[in-house]
Amino acid sequence: MNNTYEAPRRLIKSAEDIEKMRIAGRLAAEVLDMIKPHIKPGVTTLELDTICHDYIVNQQDAIPACLGYGAAPGRPAFQHVICTSVNHVVCHGVPSDAKKLKKGDILNIDVTVIKDGFHGDTNMMYIVGEDTSILANRLCKVAQEAMYRGMEAVKPGATIGDIGNAIQQYVEAERFGVVREYCGHGIGTVFHDEPQVLHYGQPNSGMILEEGMTFTIEPMVNAGDWKTKTLGDKWTVVTKDHSLSAQYEHTILVTKNGLEVLTARPEEDLSRFQK
Repeated sequence: MNNTYEAPRRLIKSAEDIEKMRIAGRLAAEVLDMIKPHIKPGVTTLELDTICHDYIVNQQDAIPACLGYGAAPGRPAFQHVICTSVNHVVCHGVPSDAKKLKKGDILNIDVTVIKDGFHGDTNMMYIVGEDTSILANRLCKVAQEAMYRGMEAVKPGATIGDIGNAIQQYVEAERFGVVREYCGHGIGTVFHDEPQVLHYGQPNSGMILEEGMTFTIEPMVNAGDWKTKTLGDKWTVVTKDHSLSAQYEHTILVTKNGLEVLTARPEEDLSRFQK
C-alpha cells in the first residue's frame, strides 16, 4: 500500500522566493544570537520580549510575526513577539513581568520574523546561568540532535514520514517522549502552511519532498511522557506529567542533494548537511 502523495505546486518556491526566505531566516537566527547576553537569572521573560521587539522592528526593519497572531474562538491573539517556554512549558509560553528566570532554568525562545512578505521561523534552548541539572542538559542535547536526525532524512524523493520516523526512533531510544500534538509546518508567505511535519510516524508515508519546498522541523522532547495540556490563557502548553521539555527548530529548504538550513546560527556545526 502506497501512503505517499505529491505536494501542491504552490509549495515549490521560485529562486526569487528562496532568496527572500534566506533573508528572513537569517534575521530570525540573528534574534536568537542577539538575545543571548540578556538571558540571566533575575531577568523577566517580558523584558526579553521587549528587547526582541525593539531589535526586530528598529534594527532589522522587519515585522514580528507572532504579535497579534492566532486569534480564534475562545482564544485571544498572541500579544508578544517571542514565545518563552521555561522548564516544563512545551511551547507557546507567554512572556510575563511576573516570570523571573532562575539559575538552572532551561528556556526556549521561539521567534518568527517577516521580511518582504516571507517568514523565517526558528527556536533554541538556553540554559540560565550556564549550569543546570544533568537531566536538563541531556534533554536539551537530545532535542537538538532529534532535529538534526530529522534534517538528515530530508532530500528529494524522501517523505514527511521519513523525517518523523527518524526523530521518533532516536528520541524513544533515549527514553524520552516526543510530543504528538504539535508539529513543524510549511512556511513562506504563509506562516503555517502545508505540509504538517509530524515528529513521529512511519517511513515512506506522507507528502513526497521536492526541491524548492520550505518547512520547519521542530521536535518537542519531554523528559517524561509525550502528553501535554494547555493552560487557561489558551496559549501556554505544558507537559501533562510536569516533566521538563526542550525544543529546537530550523526553517529548511529542500535542495537538489539534500537541504539548506535557512535559519543557521554561527555557532552550529552543520557540516553533516553539506553535500
